Amino acid sequence: MTPRPRGRCGLRRRTGRLRAAALLAAALVLPGAGPATAADGQKVRLPVMPARLEAGDPCTGGSKARATAVPWEQQNLQLARTSAFGKGAGVKVAVVDTGVSTDAPTLAGRVSVVGGAGTDCVGHGTFVAGLIAAAPAENVRVAGVAQESRIIAVRGTDERGTATAASVAAGIRAATDAGAKVVQVSPALASGSPALASAVRYAAAHDALIVAAATPDPMRSSPGREPEPPRDYWPASAPGVLSVIDMDSRGARPDNAPATLGADLAAPGDGVVGVGPRGGGHFIGSGASFAAAYAAGTAALVRSAHPELSAAATARRLTRTAYPADLPHLDPYAAVTSVQDPAEHTRAERDDSVVLPPGNGSEGATRRAVWITVAGGSLALLVAWAALIVPRGRSRGWRPAARRRVAGAGTATPGD
Repeated sequence: MTPRPRGRCGLRRRTGRLRAAALLAAALVLPGAGPATAADGQKVRLPVMPARLEAGDPCTGGSKARATAVPWEQQNLQLARTSAFGKGAGVKVAVVDTGVSTDAPTLAGRVSVVGGAGTDCVGHGTFVAGLIAAAPAENVRVAGVAQESRIIAVRGTDERGTATAASVAAGIRAATDAGAKVVQVSPALASGSPALASAVRYAAAHDALIVAAATPDPMRSSPGREPEPPRDYWPASAPGVLSVIDMDSRGARPDNAPATLGADLAAPGDGVVGVGPRGGGHFIGSGASFAAAYAAGTAALVRSAHPELSAAATARRLTRTAYPADLPHLDPYAAVTSVQDPAEHTRAERDDSVVLPPGNGSEGATRRAVWITVAGGSLALLVAWAALIVPRGRSRGWRPAARRRVAGAGTATPGD
């Protein structure tokens, strides 16, 4: 199969999809509750999935609201089109998060549990697992990327969702020992540790691809609070880890998103719809951890469709088939269907990460505008020059101008 076209026609199609998605997601509001669309076109208020629970907060219960229409993020990623080429069968994906509830109906029968990770008080890990692997329910079109993959539930936080370098390192090692070929890591820590670096190397040595959130999920912000400057987070910044940031329905970083110095991919992560820890209802959430879930699900599709690829080659395939932009966008269809380079699984590693400017990456649009202005001015000068020269050239039949002597000067001036 040939790769998806990436010329002007492909750009117009992609832009059209993003505009349609923007209309669908325009009403999403966080924090609190956000609306999604039902199959009959009516808006449905969905509760927000928390990243962690504060002291005194009750465990996240089931949602009574259901979003039955296809969410914008599934349209953006063309998941319906991609599923015709595979659904991740035979691949184990570990979710290193708050746990994954075995009571979630759309994950029933496909969750293996490490330790006590089969319960999920926060609900975040279950939401992530659903983005990766949830099966479609009756009259509901919200579903995961790799619907036939298996989930390994690993707790990388405490029961309230607080993570440390030690807890994440232990989670990565446990996921690797459980046979995961893809390891999604939701926590993004302000600092690493030798143990965390060792766990990342351990996973790489066992051919497990770590897909990590490049930034923490946004928390409730205090009025007047200054945003933190761009920085690196771990384990996303560790060598060999595929780091993923969140984008909104416009293909840009959300306004409230924490900033990072670099990432490998961008994927939908603003106002995305997913399942909760129990019941058939849905939640809405925002953050890079959900973008990492979509990338992890896509990695499962690739490793299922192309089992000969190593973890490193799978990561390179995801970045090299990404839709070109200031922040390269995850493209599941291209990742699964593009013709493989025969040397892909043996090629040496190279750094394909994107270095982001300070802020959320919008400066690229400014740079393009400046270059367009300069190019337009240059073109205008060229046209004016041609308007003066062309008539003179025609009047002479395009012959070089004759030159005549000026007495006593030893120079020449143009003549007819």
